[in-house]
Amino acid sequence: MTGEDVATSTTSAPLAGATQRAERRVAPRPVGTGWRQRLEIAFFVSPALALMAVFVVWPVVSAVRMSFYRWKGFGPMDDFIGLDNYRYVLTDEVFTGAVTHNFIIVFASILIQLPLGLAVALLLNRRIRGRGLLRTIVFVPYVLAEVIASVVWYQLLQPESGVLDGLVSAVGLTPPEQGFLGTPDLALATVFVVLTWKYLGLAILLFLAGLQGVPADLFEAAQLDGANWWQTQRRIAIPLLGPTIRIWCFLSMIGSLQLFDMVWILTGGGPANATTAMATYLVNQGTGRHNYGIAGAASVILFVIGFLMALIYQVLVLRRDTAVER
Repeated sequence: MTGEDVATSTTSAPLAGATQRAERRVAPRPVGTGWRQRLEIAFFVSPALALMAVFVVWPVVSAVRMSFYRWKGFGPMDDFIGLDNYRYVLTDEVFTGAVTHNFIIVFASILIQLPLGLAVALLLNRRIRGRGLLRTIVFVPYVLAEVIASVVWYQLLQPESGVLDGLVSAVGLTPPEQGFLGTPDLALATVFVVLTWKYLGLAILLFLAGLQGVPADLFEAAQLDGANWWQTQRRIAIPLLGPTIRIWCFLSMIGSLQLFDMVWILTGGGPANATTAMATYLVNQGTGRHNYGIAGAASVILFVIGFLMALIYQVLVLRRDTAVER
């Protein structure tokens, strides 16, 4: 070993030791979950858990318990009848019709609102004059409260005095004698038109947000290859919007099953139960007829239907997106 090697080894040893000590100093300490951290977590989470227990868990437990009793809303709940309320609900033609109406809204929303919202989103994603104003106009109905939108449409759809009847008469057609909301064959379709006007903006907003995530390089490469606008949308934009479309379908399905406020204000479930939904049925049985046991059974059935549909959709449709992310 030469003198140079000895000097190098003698100087590198202290430097190596100093480097190791520095690394030990800057190395992050493992984060533990001691009693202090657990207390902090419990302190910050407990308000949310308390609110969830009071406003979610307890009402669900009360509804399940109520569904096994015959109870009019006053006095002790001591008339236990077992599953009779469930038998009544499941054999009631009004409730089975309500389930049918909810599923009609579910499938109509996907078959009509999906292509309509996607088409408008693709058009508004182009560079056109007044694009920002058009986006605002499309999204305004969704921002309006359901009660306000329902009252406005209720006034517009009034027979004879409503604006819509006047427009129909102005073009030479004869409006329905009982109005669009008062005619059983037209009431559900009319409610769906109002729902489409109200919630189409959400679909357009989600699709526009999804389109912003599509890389512009793909469109430029497609244009260089000679593809026109429609071909780039069909081959690039729409396939890449798959996750966004599936999420919107899930939200639309759950919202259609929980449909209540707009139907309640527009028609109250009428005429002749032509627009009754599951939520309006249970509210009518509870607050209207004071059959709280039947209302509890209907609410439990509604919960089970929504839970099963969400679970099936998660397993069959949304799982492919989570699998890709992993």
